[in-house]
Amino acid sequence: MINLDLTGRRAVVTGASLGIGEATVKELADLGAEVTFCARGADAVESLAAYGDNVTGIVADMGDQASTEAFLDEVEAGGIVDILVNNVGASPSRNFLYMSDDDWADLHELNLLSAVRCTRRLLPGMRKQKWGRVVMIASGAAKYPSAALVDYGTTKAAMISLSKSLSKKYGPDGVLTNSVLPGLIHTAMWERAATEIAQANDTTMEAVLENNGKGVPVGRYGTSEEVAQVIAFLCTEASSYVNGAAIEVDGGTAAHI
Repeated sequence: MINLDLTGRRAVVTGASLGIGEATVKELADLGAEVTFCARGADAVESLAAYGDNVTGIVADMGDQASTEAFLDEVEAGGIVDILVNNVGASPSRNFLYMSDDDWADLHELNLLSAVRCTRRLLPGMRKQKWGRVVMIASGAAKYPSAALVDYGTTKAAMISLSKSLSKKYGPDGVLTNSVLPGLIHTAMWERAATEIAQANDTTMEAVLENNGKGVPVGRYGTSEEVAQVIAFLCTEASSYVNGAAIEVDGGTAAHI
């Protein structure tokens, strides 16, 4: 029988104010885990923390090293963390020729270095107890780069590489590291992009989303909850032989073999 029970496990999810992060917090909590998450906005933290007695929110900016370290200090004060979901990230659309070094550095700080810092701090406890799960939330843009998301795709490709390296190094210690690559998921990010297209073409955001969804083999955008269910599976005992994988959750869009 498949074992999805996370009762007694402590989980950390970064960047959970909305979308995939928020859905992941709820999914892990529903499976019995004690979940601690972070978000930059106090209102978002308060709202999601009210989901259940096993959910705790902390205000933190994962694009800032000091704030990240303070968040991790508070997390570690509660004991060993069993599960880490490195979800936080941003995906600005911008032109390569007009991006400064600071633009590149800031996004790497948020998308990649936050994952490095969180994993570096929490992984030793997982190794000590010989059980752990680390999930990197990457993107289909890591394998299929977009001209408009040049730095975003770069950081997400790096997260997959990091995940595979860690899986080889710490798999023997019982710590499994995997990546999830969402495709077209109906989140605030895609709503913003669809709104820009709609304004330029005298149509509606909903019409743009519906039209874009037709290009996905299943005929629609995915939901945050559908991605969260895959993430949650990778955090359970049921995934005990899944390590170093980069799993696309994209409705069949990926075309490689």
